Amino acid sequence: MTNTPLKPDFASLVVEHTVERGKGLSFRWWHRKLTQSARGYKGYIRTDLCSPVHGSQQMKWYSIVHFDTPEHLNQWLKSRDRESMIDSGSQVFSSYRFMSFATGLEGWFSRQRGSEQFGLGPPAWKQNLSVVLGLYPVVMIQSLIFGALGILQGWSLPSAMIINNLITSSILTWAVMPLVTKVMGFWLYPASQPASNKVDWLGTAALAGALLLMVALFNWLM
Repeated sequence: MTNTPLKPDFASLVVEHTVERGKGLSFRWWHRKLTQSARGYKGYIRTDLCSPVHGSQQMKWYSIVHFDTPEHLNQWLKSRDRESMIDSGSQVFSSYRFMSFATGLEGWFSRQRGSEQFGLGPPAWKQNLSVVLGLYPVVMIQSLIFGALGILQGWSLPSAMIINNLITSSILTWAVMPLVTKVMGFWLYPASQPASNKVDWLGTAALAGALLLMVALFNWLM
């Protein structure tokens, strides 16, 4: 493990390996070869291997792989070299899973493939605009309903705020964001897969138009 400084826009991969007791040395040797493979790819920064968490029969090993950009991390993730190393490592670890991330919002835009959670979602500005598209109507409708029914009136601001946030985040996570990502899927392509300017402009215009339409509607209702 090196102490190479990380830039603000770097991308990381967190990996959990479950290793049977007695195979710790074999895992370290395999992980060293995996790291050597990653070093051969453009944008590689470093790999951090944490001390294992010991269980009764197994150990959990956690490692973090850092690349300079999501694109370069994605290239290594999908490489044949890495797939070959994972196949060979199946004799050392009993299971593994990982999640890649860059902005913290990727969970709403990621794809699941087996034990691999690909969180390298769309560019950060698209993620943020999409969240606003989903969040704005939820907050407005919730405010209108609560105001009309007198819900939480008389509560202190901190108490009312925590209830509002719990309700809003639940609706957003399980109902609204899946719909937003489905409707805007043609525009929310991964950052590592650039599309045409026409698609970018079309998606941005559609999203901006939807927001302006909702602003006009809520102004009329209020």
